[in-house]
Amino acid sequence: MRIAINAIFLQNNPMEGYGHYTAEVLSRMVALHPEDEFLLLYDRAWQIPFITAPNVHSVLVPPAARHPLSFKYWYDIKATRAVKKWKADVWFQPYGFCSVTSSVPQVLMIHDLAFLHHPEYISWHQRAYYRWFTPAFLRKAKQVITVSEFSKADIIKTYRTDETKIQVNGGAVRKGFQPMEWEEKQAVKDGYADGREYFLFIGGIHPRKNLLNLLKAFSHFKKWQHSNMKLLVAGRKAWQYDDLLEKIKTYKYREDVVLLDYLPEEQLQRVTAAAYALVYPSWFEGFGLPILEAMQCGVPVICSNTSSMPEVAGDAALLVDPADPDAIAKEMLSLYRNEGIRNAFITKGLERAGQFSWDTSAVAIYESLRKAALSV
Repeated sequence: MRIAINAIFLQNNPMEGYGHYTAEVLSRMVALHPEDEFLLLYDRAWQIPFITAPNVHSVLVPPAARHPLSFKYWYDIKATRAVKKWKADVWFQPYGFCSVTSSVPQVLMIHDLAFLHHPEYISWHQRAYYRWFTPAFLRKAKQVITVSEFSKADIIKTYRTDETKIQVNGGAVRKGFQPMEWEEKQAVKDGYADGREYFLFIGGIHPRKNLLNLLKAFSHFKKWQHSNMKLLVAGRKAWQYDDLLEKIKTYKYREDVVLLDYLPEEQLQRVTAAAYALVYPSWFEGFGLPILEAMQCGVPVICSNTSSMPEVAGDAALLVDPADPDAIAKEMLSLYRNEGIRNAFITKGLERAGQFSWDTSAVAIYESLRKAALSV
Protein backbone atom coordinates (compact mmCIF):
# COMPACT_ATOMS: atom_id res chain seq x y z
CA MET A 1 0.00 0.00 0.00
CA ARG A 2 1.25 3.49 -0.84
CA ILE A 3 0.17 5.97 1.83
CA ALA A 4 0.40 9.72 1.27
CA ILE A 5 0.80 11.83 4.41
CA ASN A 6 0.18 15.54 4.73
CA ALA A 7 3.43 16.52 6.49
CA ILE A 8 3.20 20.31 6.51
CA PHE A 9 3.41 20.47 10.34
CA LEU A 10 6.44 18.18 10.58
CA GLN A 11 8.72 21.19 10.82
CA ASN A 12 11.04 22.06 13.67
CA ASN A 13 10.27 25.78 13.81
CA PRO A 14 8.87 24.91 16.33
CA MET A 15 6.84 21.72 16.11
CA GLU A 16 3.82 21.65 18.40
CA GLY A 17 0.75 19.50 19.13
CA TYR A 18 -0.42 18.54 15.62
CA GLY A 19 3.12 17.83 14.47
CA HIS A 20 4.03 15.80 17.55
CA TYR A 21 0.93 13.63 17.18
CA THR A 22 1.63 12.97 13.50
CA ALA A 23 5.30 12.21 14.10
CA GLU A 24 4.55 9.74 16.88
CA VAL A 25 1.93 7.68 15.04
CA LEU A 26 3.67 7.88 11.66
CA SER A 27 7.04 6.70 12.98
CA ARG A 28 5.33 3.63 14.42
CA MET A 29 3.38 2.86 11.24
CA VAL A 30 6.56 3.12 9.18
CA ALA A 31 8.35 0.68 11.46
CA LEU A 32 5.43 -1.77 11.66
CA HIS A 33 4.79 -1.86 7.91
CA PRO A 34 8.04 -2.01 5.92
CA GLU A 35 6.04 -3.53 3.07
CA ASP A 36 4.20 -0.21 2.56
CA GLU A 37 5.46 3.05 1.05
CA PHE A 38 4.94 6.30 2.92
CA LEU A 39 4.92 9.52 0.92
CA LEU A 40 5.44 12.66 3.04
CA LEU A 41 4.17 15.83 1.35
CA TYR A 42 5.80 19.04 2.61
CA ASP A 43 4.77 22.56 1.60
CA ARG A 44 8.18 23.99 2.58
CA ALA A 45 11.74 22.71 2.51
CA TRP A 46 12.51 20.66 5.61
CA GLN A 47 15.65 21.09 7.68
CA ILE A 48 16.04 17.66 9.29
CA PRO A 49 13.60 14.89 8.36
CA PHE A 50 11.72 13.66 11.42
CA ILE A 51 11.12 10.25 9.91
CA THR A 52 13.65 8.43 7.77
CA ALA A 53 13.45 4.84 6.54
CA PRO A 54 13.84 2.97 3.25
CA ASN A 55 10.05 2.99 2.78
CA VAL A 56 9.68 6.78 3.37
CA HIS A 57 9.83 9.34 0.55
CA SER A 58 9.77 13.07 1.29
CA VAL A 59 8.41 15.30 -1.45
CA LEU A 60 8.37 19.09 -1.60
CA VAL A 61 5.09 20.49 -2.91
CA PRO A 62 5.24 24.32 -2.86
CA PRO A 63 3.96 26.94 -2.23
CA ALA A 64 3.65 27.15 1.56
CA ALA A 65 0.04 26.76 2.73
CA ARG A 66 -0.38 29.30 5.53
CA HIS A 67 -3.56 31.27 4.77
CA PRO A 68 -7.00 30.41 3.34
CA LEU A 69 -6.25 31.08 -0.34
CA SER A 70 -3.04 29.09 -0.18
CA PHE A 71 -4.87 26.31 1.68
CA LYS A 72 -7.25 25.83 -1.22
CA TYR A 73 -4.52 25.99 -3.83
CA TRP A 74 -2.25 23.56 -2.00
CA TYR A 75 -4.84 20.98 -0.95
CA ASP A 76 -7.07 21.01 -4.03
CA ILE A 77 -4.52 21.55 -6.78
CA LYS A 78 -0.81 21.15 -5.95
CA ALA A 79 -0.96 18.35 -3.36
CA THR A 80 -3.79 16.61 -5.22
CA ARG A 81 -1.63 16.48 -8.35
CA ALA A 82 1.34 15.12 -6.38
CA VAL A 83 -0.74 12.38 -4.76
CA LYS A 84 -2.15 11.38 -8.14
CA LYS A 85 1.31 11.41 -9.75
CA TRP A 86 2.68 9.10 -7.07
CA LYS A 87 -0.38 6.82 -7.41
CA ALA A 88 -1.15 6.82 -3.68
CA ASP A 89 -3.76 4.36 -2.44
CA VAL A 90 -4.86 6.53 0.48
CA TRP A 91 -4.12 10.02 1.85
CA PHE A 92 -3.83 10.78 5.57
CA GLN A 93 -4.82 14.37 6.49
CA PRO A 94 -3.88 14.95 10.17
CA TYR A 95 -4.60 18.69 10.46
CA GLY A 96 -8.33 19.22 10.04
CA PHE A 97 -8.29 20.02 6.30
CA CYS A 98 -8.46 17.78 3.25
CA SER A 99 -8.78 18.03 -0.51
CA VAL A 100 -12.30 18.28 -1.90
CA THR A 101 -11.07 17.55 -5.44
CA SER A 102 -8.89 14.46 -5.03
CA SER A 103 -10.21 11.06 -6.09
CA VAL A 104 -7.81 9.33 -3.69
CA PRO A 105 -9.62 8.18 -0.52
CA GLN A 106 -8.73 10.33 2.48
CA VAL A 107 -8.64 9.81 6.25
CA LEU A 108 -9.23 13.13 7.97
CA MET A 109 -8.15 13.97 11.50
CA ILE A 110 -9.97 16.76 13.38
CA HIS A 111 -8.52 17.38 16.83
CA ASP A 112 -11.30 19.71 17.98
CA LEU A 113 -13.83 22.38 16.98
CA ALA A 114 -12.21 25.20 18.95
CA PHE A 115 -12.87 27.59 16.06
CA LEU A 116 -16.60 27.28 16.78
CA HIS A 117 -16.42 27.48 20.56
CA HIS A 118 -13.88 30.32 20.69
CA PRO A 119 -14.02 32.09 17.32
CA GLU A 120 -12.66 35.29 18.89
CA TYR A 121 -9.20 33.75 19.11
CA ILE A 122 -8.57 33.36 15.38
CA SER A 123 -8.63 35.79 12.45
CA TRP A 124 -11.88 36.36 10.58
CA HIS A 125 -10.56 34.84 7.34
CA GLN A 126 -9.36 31.65 9.05
CA ARG A 127 -12.66 31.46 10.93
CA ALA A 128 -14.58 31.79 7.68
CA TYR A 129 -12.47 29.08 6.05
CA TYR A 130 -13.08 26.65 8.89
CA ARG A 131 -16.81 27.35 9.01
CA TRP A 132 -17.33 27.14 5.27
CA PHE A 133 -15.25 24.07 4.43
CA THR A 134 -15.29 21.79 7.50
CA PRO A 135 -18.69 20.29 6.55
CA ALA A 136 -17.33 19.57 3.07
CA PHE A 137 -14.18 17.99 4.51
CA LEU A 138 -16.25 15.70 6.72
CA ARG A 139 -18.41 14.63 3.79
CA LYS A 140 -15.39 14.02 1.57
CA ALA A 141 -13.35 11.94 4.02
CA LYS A 142 -13.82 8.18 4.02
CA GLN A 143 -12.87 7.99 7.70
CA VAL A 144 -12.58 10.64 10.44
CA ILE A 145 -10.28 10.46 13.43
CA THR A 146 -10.40 12.63 16.53
CA VAL A 147 -8.56 12.58 19.85
CA SER A 148 -11.31 12.40 22.49
CA GLU A 149 -14.86 11.26 23.03
CA PHE A 150 -15.66 14.90 23.77
CA SER A 151 -14.52 15.97 20.29
CA LYS A 152 -16.32 13.04 18.67
CA ALA A 153 -19.62 14.02 20.32
CA ASP A 154 -18.98 17.65 19.35
CA ILE A 155 -18.49 16.74 15.67
CA ILE A 156 -21.57 14.51 15.61
CA LYS A 157 -23.75 17.15 17.27
CA THR A 158 -22.50 20.04 15.15
CA TYR A 159 -22.33 18.40 11.71
CA ARG A 160 -24.59 15.35 12.13
CA THR A 161 -21.77 13.12 10.98
CA ASP A 162 -22.41 9.38 11.09
CA GLU A 163 -20.82 8.23 14.34
CA THR A 164 -19.63 4.98 12.75
CA LYS A 165 -17.41 7.10 10.50
CA ILE A 166 -15.56 8.64 13.46
CA GLN A 167 -12.85 6.88 15.43
CA VAL A 168 -11.27 8.16 18.67
CA ASN A 169 -7.50 7.80 18.98
CA GLY A 170 -6.01 9.91 21.74
CA GLY A 171 -2.46 11.02 22.27
CA ALA A 172 0.07 9.70 24.76
CA VAL A 173 3.32 10.72 26.41
CA ARG A 174 6.42 11.19 24.30
CA LYS A 175 9.70 9.54 25.27
CA GLY A 176 11.80 11.51 27.74
CA PHE A 177 9.00 12.66 30.01
CA GLN A 178 9.83 10.78 33.19
CA PRO A 179 10.48 11.38 36.89
CA MET A 180 13.85 12.83 37.91
CA GLU A 181 16.02 12.40 40.97
CA TRP A 182 16.14 15.16 43.59
CA GLU A 183 19.61 16.37 42.52
CA GLU A 184 18.50 16.72 38.88
CA LYS A 185 15.39 18.61 39.93
CA GLN A 186 17.42 21.02 42.00
CA ALA A 187 19.75 21.69 39.09
CA VAL A 188 16.75 22.62 36.93
CA LYS A 189 15.34 24.87 39.66
CA ASP A 190 18.74 26.53 40.00
CA GLY A 191 18.85 27.17 36.26
CA TYR A 192 15.31 28.40 35.70
CA ALA A 193 13.79 29.50 39.01
CA ASP A 194 16.60 30.87 41.21
CA GLY A 195 16.64 27.57 43.06
CA ARG A 196 12.98 27.83 44.11
CA GLU A 197 10.00 25.53 43.71
CA TYR A 198 7.70 26.54 40.87
CA PHE A 199 4.29 26.03 39.37
CA LEU A 200 4.45 25.38 35.63
CA PHE A 201 2.24 26.24 32.68
CA ILE A 202 2.96 24.73 29.24
CA GLY A 203 1.41 26.09 26.06
CA GLY A 204 1.45 28.96 23.60
CA ILE A 205 0.80 32.44 24.91
CA HIS A 206 -2.61 33.34 23.52
CA PRO A 207 -6.05 34.01 25.02
CA ARG A 208 -7.43 30.45 24.76
CA LYS A 209 -4.79 29.25 27.22
CA ASN A 210 -6.25 31.55 29.91
CA LEU A 211 -2.96 32.83 31.28
CA LEU A 212 -4.59 36.00 32.61
CA ASN A 213 -6.70 34.01 35.10
CA LEU A 214 -3.65 31.94 35.98
CA LEU A 215 -1.80 35.15 36.90
CA LYS A 216 -4.76 36.21 39.04
CA ALA A 217 -4.75 32.82 40.74
CA PHE A 218 -1.01 33.06 41.35
CA SER A 219 -1.57 36.47 42.98
CA HIS A 220 -4.15 34.97 45.33
CA PHE A 221 -1.81 32.11 46.16
CA LYS A 222 1.06 34.49 46.97
CA LYS A 223 -1.15 36.68 49.16
CA TRP A 224 -2.50 33.71 51.10
CA GLN A 225 0.75 31.79 51.49
CA HIS A 226 3.56 34.42 51.36
CA SER A 227 5.86 31.83 49.79
CA ASN A 228 8.79 32.31 47.43
CA MET A 229 7.23 30.02 44.80
CA LYS A 230 7.64 31.01 41.18
CA LEU A 231 5.44 30.56 38.11
CA LEU A 232 7.14 29.38 34.92
CA VAL A 233 5.41 29.72 31.55
CA ALA A 234 6.88 27.49 28.82
CA GLY A 235 5.50 28.35 25.39
CA ARG A 236 5.99 30.55 22.38
CA LYS A 237 4.27 33.88 21.88
CA ALA A 238 1.48 32.70 19.61
CA TRP A 239 -1.13 35.42 18.96
CA GLN A 240 -3.05 38.18 20.75
CA TYR A 241 -0.41 38.19 23.48
CA ASP A 242 0.47 41.91 23.61
CA ASP A 243 -2.16 42.76 26.23
CA LEU A 244 -0.96 40.00 28.55
CA LEU A 245 2.68 41.06 28.24
CA GLU A 246 1.72 44.66 29.07
CA LYS A 247 -0.16 43.51 32.17
CA ILE A 248 2.83 41.51 33.35
CA LYS A 249 4.94 44.70 33.36
CA THR A 250 2.82 46.09 36.21
CA TYR A 251 2.00 42.75 37.83
CA LYS A 252 2.73 42.81 41.56
CA TYR A 253 4.56 39.49 41.50
CA ARG A 254 6.25 39.97 38.12
CA GLU A 255 9.67 39.07 39.60
CA ASP A 256 8.29 35.61 40.35
CA VAL A 257 6.90 35.01 36.84
CA VAL A 258 9.36 33.57 34.31
CA LEU A 259 8.43 33.55 30.61
CA LEU A 260 10.60 30.84 29.07
CA ASP A 261 9.32 31.08 25.48
CA TYR A 262 9.44 27.87 23.42
CA LEU A 263 11.73 25.22 24.91
CA PRO A 264 13.47 22.48 22.92
CA GLU A 265 12.17 19.01 23.74
CA GLU A 266 14.91 17.96 26.16
CA GLN A 267 14.67 21.21 28.13
CA LEU A 268 10.88 20.99 28.27
CA GLN A 269 11.12 17.47 29.67
CA ARG A 270 13.45 18.61 32.43
CA VAL A 271 11.46 21.72 33.30
CA THR A 272 8.30 19.60 33.48
CA ALA A 273 9.82 16.90 35.68
CA ALA A 274 11.23 19.45 38.16
CA ALA A 275 7.94 21.36 38.60
CA TYR A 276 6.05 21.40 41.88
CA ALA A 277 2.79 21.14 39.91
CA LEU A 278 1.43 21.78 36.44
CA VAL A 279 -1.39 24.35 36.31
CA TYR A 280 -3.29 24.11 33.04
CA PRO A 281 -6.42 26.32 33.12
CA SER A 282 -7.05 26.40 29.37
CA TRP A 283 -10.52 27.39 28.22
CA PHE A 284 -10.71 24.62 25.62
CA GLU A 285 -8.63 21.63 24.49
CA GLY A 286 -9.26 18.79 22.09
CA PHE A 287 -6.96 16.66 24.24
CA GLY A 288 -4.25 18.42 26.29
CA LEU A 289 -0.99 16.46 26.05
CA PRO A 290 0.83 18.49 28.75
CA ILE A 291 -1.56 16.99 31.30
CA LEU A 292 -0.34 13.44 30.62
CA GLU A 293 3.28 14.51 30.17
CA ALA A 294 3.34 16.09 33.61
CA MET A 295 1.65 13.04 35.14
CA GLN A 296 4.25 10.74 33.57
CA CYS A 297 6.96 12.91 35.16
CA GLY A 298 5.45 12.41 38.61
CA VAL A 299 4.14 15.98 38.73
CA PRO A 300 0.62 16.65 40.10
CA VAL A 301 -1.79 18.45 37.79
CA ILE A 302 -4.41 21.16 38.20
CA CYS A 303 -6.47 21.54 35.02
CA SER A 304 -9.76 22.89 33.73
CA ASN A 305 -13.03 21.04 34.11
CA THR A 306 -14.03 21.96 30.54
CA SER A 307 -14.01 20.30 27.09
CA SER A 308 -11.86 17.14 26.91
CA MET A 309 -9.66 17.77 29.93
CA PRO A 310 -11.75 15.86 32.51
CA GLU A 311 -11.80 12.91 30.09
CA VAL A 312 -8.01 12.95 29.74
CA ALA A 313 -7.26 13.57 33.42
CA GLY A 314 -9.83 11.17 34.88
CA ASP A 315 -9.64 11.27 38.67
CA ALA A 316 -5.88 11.87 38.58
CA ALA A 317 -5.95 15.70 38.51
CA LEU A 318 -7.53 18.51 40.48
CA LEU A 319 -10.25 19.92 38.21
CA VAL A 320 -11.16 23.61 38.40
CA ASP A 321 -13.41 26.16 36.74
CA PRO A 322 -11.04 28.11 34.45
CA ALA A 323 -13.20 31.22 34.92
CA ASP A 324 -12.60 31.22 38.69
CA PRO A 325 -9.08 32.35 39.74
CA ASP A 326 -10.00 31.82 43.40
CA ALA A 327 -10.76 28.15 42.72
CA ILE A 328 -7.49 27.70 40.83
CA ALA A 329 -5.55 29.35 43.67
CA LYS A 330 -7.22 27.18 46.32
CA GLU A 331 -6.08 24.02 44.56
CA MET A 332 -2.56 25.43 44.22
CA LEU A 333 -2.68 26.09 47.95
CA SER A 334 -4.03 22.62 48.78
CA LEU A 335 -1.09 20.97 46.99
CA TYR A 336 1.36 23.32 48.69
CA ARG A 337 0.03 22.86 52.20
CA ASN A 338 -0.79 19.16 52.12
CA GLU A 339 1.99 16.85 51.00
CA GLY A 340 -0.33 13.87 51.38
CA ILE A 341 -2.72 15.25 48.77
CA ARG A 342 0.18 16.07 46.47
CA ASN A 343 1.67 12.57 46.77
CA ALA A 344 -1.74 10.99 46.15
CA PHE A 345 -2.13 12.86 42.86
CA ILE A 346 1.42 12.02 41.84
CA THR A 347 0.59 8.31 42.23
CA LYS A 348 -2.75 8.63 40.44
CA GLY A 349 -1.13 10.61 37.64
CA LEU A 350 1.53 8.01 36.95
CA GLU A 351 -1.17 5.35 36.71
CA ARG A 352 -3.33 7.51 34.46
CA ALA A 353 -0.56 8.39 32.02
CA GLY A 354 0.25 4.72 31.61
CA GLN A 355 -3.24 4.06 30.23
CA PHE A 356 -2.51 5.96 26.98
CA SER A 357 -0.42 4.45 24.20
CA TRP A 358 0.99 5.77 20.91
CA ASP A 359 1.30 2.17 19.72
CA THR A 360 -2.42 1.57 20.15
CA SER A 361 -3.29 4.77 18.27
CA ALA A 362 -0.86 3.99 15.45
CA VAL A 363 -2.33 0.52 14.92
CA ALA A 364 -5.90 1.86 14.89
CA ILE A 365 -5.08 4.69 12.46
CA TYR A 366 -3.31 2.30 10.12
CA GLU A 367 -6.43 0.13 10.09
CA SER A 368 -8.51 3.20 9.17
CA LEU A 369 -6.13 3.94 6.31
CA ARG A 370 -6.35 0.34 5.10
CA LYS A 371 -10.15 0.39 5.15
CA ALA A 372 -10.26 3.68 3.30
CA ALA A 373 -7.88 2.40 0.62
CA LEU A 374 -10.08 -0.67 0.10
CA SER A 375 -13.24 1.43 -0.15
CA VAL A 376 -12.53 2.56 -3.72
